[in-house]
Amino acid sequence: MAAEKKFGSAKRFGSRYGRKIRDKVAMVEKERKKKHKCPYCHKIGGIKRIAVGIWNCTKCESKFTAKAYTISKKRTKKPVADKKKVVEEEDIDEELPEEDLQDSKNLEKDLDREESNEE
Repeated sequence: MAAEKKFGSAKRFGSRYGRKIRDKVAMVEKERKKKHKCPYCHKIGGIKRIAVGIWNCTKCESKFTAKAYTISKKRTKKPVADKKKVVEEEDIDEELPEEDLQDSKNLEKDLDREESNEE
């Protein structure tokens, strides 16, 4: 028999809902229930989640907002870029600098003309 993978708190679902969903639920619940560090008093373990994105420190009585399941700012996964969008952005970036240079030269000339007219 193969060794069973432990799902932590998601064991309660048994064989229902599929492996990936149980993995995600276990990961989210583990992150939500772990001991967090308060951003104000810097003590570990006194943070409680009041509602989605609202957290409370029981030690310094501060209430603050953060992410839904954690107060850290780390991303768990990087967003996947669409290849078509990346190609289009590169094409646009190549065209813009030349136009910007011409516009800035024209603006400088206009400003010089206005200054000479005022004098």
